[in-house]
Amino acid sequence: MSENAATNPHPEADVSTQDEAMINDSSKQIPTREKIAYGFGDFGNGFMFDLGQAYLTKFWIDACGIGAGAVAGIFAFTKIFDAFMDPIAGSVIDNRKKIGKQGKFRPVMMISAIILGIMTVVTFTMPSGLSGTQKIIYAYAAYMIWGLVYSFTNDPYGSLASVMSRNSQDRSFMATSRQVGSVGAQFIAGVAFIPLMGMIANGNTGVKEEHGYFWAAAVFAVIGVLMFAVCFFGTKENVKVHRNTGDNVQKEGFKDYIRVIFKNGPLGALILMTLFTISAMNTNNQMMVFYAQYNLGNIGLQPIVNAIMMGCSIVGVFMIPTLTKHFGQKRTAMWSFVIGAAANILNYFLPSNVITFVVLVTIGYTALAIPNGITWAMVSNAIDYGEWRSGVRKEAITYAAFNFSRKLAQSLAALVSAGVLALTGYVANAKQTPEALNGIKAAMTLYPGICLLVAAVVIGFLYKLDDKNFAKVADDLDHGRWEHGKISGNLK
Repeated sequence: MSENAATNPHPEADVSTQDEAMINDSSKQIPTREKIAYGFGDFGNGFMFDLGQAYLTKFWIDACGIGAGAVAGIFAFTKIFDAFMDPIAGSVIDNRKKIGKQGKFRPVMMISAIILGIMTVVTFTMPSGLSGTQKIIYAYAAYMIWGLVYSFTNDPYGSLASVMSRNSQDRSFMATSRQVGSVGAQFIAGVAFIPLMGMIANGNTGVKEEHGYFWAAAVFAVIGVLMFAVCFFGTKENVKVHRNTGDNVQKEGFKDYIRVIFKNGPLGALILMTLFTISAMNTNNQMMVFYAQYNLGNIGLQPIVNAIMMGCSIVGVFMIPTLTKHFGQKRTAMWSFVIGAAANILNYFLPSNVITFVVLVTIGYTALAIPNGITWAMVSNAIDYGEWRSGVRKEAITYAAFNFSRKLAQSLAALVSAGVLALTGYVANAKQTPEALNGIKAAMTLYPGICLLVAAVVIGFLYKLDDKNFAKVADDLDHGRWEHGKISGNLK
């Protein structure tokens, strides 16, 4: 953040804040029901997104017979492809001129969510009679389309929070609501998906394993779309912002996307931090089923461990409003990362034991879930900061820049997970070598530990938009000012 933000960003202005017309009042809070409804969006999102992160690796390798190395390549390429789709999605959404009563973001989110549900089922489908090469091509195509649709679902959903409220406590509540929804979906996916798939595809039904994945994914996709509907009907775009909607307004492109990143210091710090936090979380989720089956010797432990780990994470996420109120967003996030890093690294060096593993992985995951929840409030603050610095509001393209880092992190997690399996000699549905078991353990514990340690350094030293500085930014925007004067454009 520029040095002037903490003092007087407009030294040339003599008019006091009280004398200027107030466009929004950040001191007022929106109804609790809206903040809760917002979280249902990530609850629905998780029913579709988390399946791919946690189970596509195993579906493709064990059920479809695709090699681990090829799966690593599928995830790596498609996630990078997805990352470059985000600026396209953000530009299309920000360039919308006809904004109706439903708002700028909510209609795009809902329509895309329905298509995303369909594509979730498609990704867990493998047509019969395909050769090994054809299976790989199908997996590439299905997951690339899924990722494109996901960008048009998640970008407007993430941007929505910034126009629901500018109040810091509201945003902390919405961040909590969203993270509770996210971890809640992870909890259900982690506990129920494998048993549901097994129940459908057991020996008595005659249903093949890959078809069990298909029907279980269909159930989760339907629930996911319904949860997005709760978000759509339960939220409103309350914050009035200046938008240039004339026919002669220049459309945003990739240059604007790059400009948004490099002119927004807080956003840049969040992007760098997210590369480590999301890759840590996704690697944990992807490796859990392998760790339970081979290192602990019982795949039936996977839903039990996930139930404990994610259940405690939900409790931890509920603490976000209290923690941020007393310690601030930045300090809470930084020290949570430190605790999570210590727990994960210790888990690697201790001998494999069910009790110690569950305790430490739960501490590590909860300590990661808390700052991941706070991040959503930080992104909304970064959107406001970008408007304050430039005088132009670009919610979707700013969120797309942040989401770009999430996609790269997901690609990195896939490389780590599938790559470790390939490099250490993993053989599907067989007794694993000591090298393969150690590789699974390292990916499950050591890698997330190192990532969270780096994330703590990034947020501690590079993220400058603390609560005090943001309060000044919010006050300026409430009165229609940016860093160097009045904001132009029509109020929408």
